[in-house]
Amino acid sequence: MNKKTNEELQAFVEKAISGDKNALETLIAGVQDLVFNLSLRMLGTFADAEDATQDILLKMITHLSSFRGDSSFTTWVFRIAANHLKNYKKHMFAHYPLSFEYYGNDIENANIQDVPDLTQNVEKDILAEELKMSCTNVMLQCLDMESRCIFILGTMFKIDSRIAGDILDMTPEAYRQRLSRIRRKMADFLGEYCGEYGGGRCKCKDRVNYAIQSRRLNPLQLDYTKASEIPIQTMIDVKNAMEDIDDLSQDFSFCKTYQSPERMKHLIQEFLDSTQLSIVQKS
Repeated sequence: MNKKTNEELQAFVEKAISGDKNALETLIAGVQDLVFNLSLRMLGTFADAEDATQDILLKMITHLSSFRGDSSFTTWVFRIAANHLKNYKKHMFAHYPLSFEYYGNDIENANIQDVPDLTQNVEKDILAEELKMSCTNVMLQCLDMESRCIFILGTMFKIDSRIAGDILDMTPEAYRQRLSRIRRKMADFLGEYCGEYGGGRCKCKDRVNYAIQSRRLNPLQLDYTKASEIPIQTMIDVKNAMEDIDDLSQDFSFCKTYQSPERMKHLIQEFLDSTQLSIVQKS
C-alpha cells in the first residue's frame, strides 16, 4: 500500500465511501495483487484466482464502511479474502480434490517414457519452468482449505502469528503450531519426491510431455512464465505495514508473488467506470 499510514488509509476509505472514485481506485490498486496471490495459492489456477479476486474486491468495496482502523487496512482485506476463499466452491479443485498420496503415486508410477513430443515448438526449458510453478502451486491443493491458508499466510506473506491468528480466528499459539506441522508436511513431501526443491527423482523437464498429455500443462497458455513477479521489497513493505514478522518463516522459494493479470485489471476498471459504482457506494 505504498507505505501509507493507517490514518491516511482511513482518510482514503472515508473519501471512497463519500463517492471519491480516485480514492477507491487507490485502495483497490493497493491490495489487488495481494488478494490475487492469496487467491492463486488457495485455488490453484490463474483463471479461478482472477474470478475470486474480483468477488473479493467487490466484497471489500461494499463493506468499506465497516473498516474502523482497528487493524491495518491490509489485515482487514486479508480477513475478508481468507473467509471468502475458505468457503469458495467454484474453483476446479473443489470438484477434483487432491491428496499427497495421489500426487506421490503419480510421481512414482506414471509412464512418462512413451509419450510423444507435444511441445508444439515451445522451448522445453520454458515449459519445464511453467510446470514447476504450476506443480508446486497445485501441490498446495493437497492441504485442506484452512491448512492451505495458514501455510500461505506464514510462508508467502510471512505474517506475524498474532495478526494471522486474528485473520483466521485462532490464537497465535495455535497458528504457530499448525504452521509448523504444515510446513513439515510440505517439506517432507518435497524432500521425498521433488527433484527441483528436494531430493526426489521427479524432474519437471522429464515430465513436460506427460503433463501436456494429461492436460496439466498447455504450451499455448503459459500463465506463470508470462506473469510479472512482484519485487521482494514490495512484499517486505506489505509485511512491515502489518507489523514485524516473528521469525517463524523458512524458505519455500516456489512461493513467488505475481502482478494481477491485465485482463483482471481491465474488468475491475470497467466496473469502476460503470453506473453500478454509485449503487455499491450506497450499500
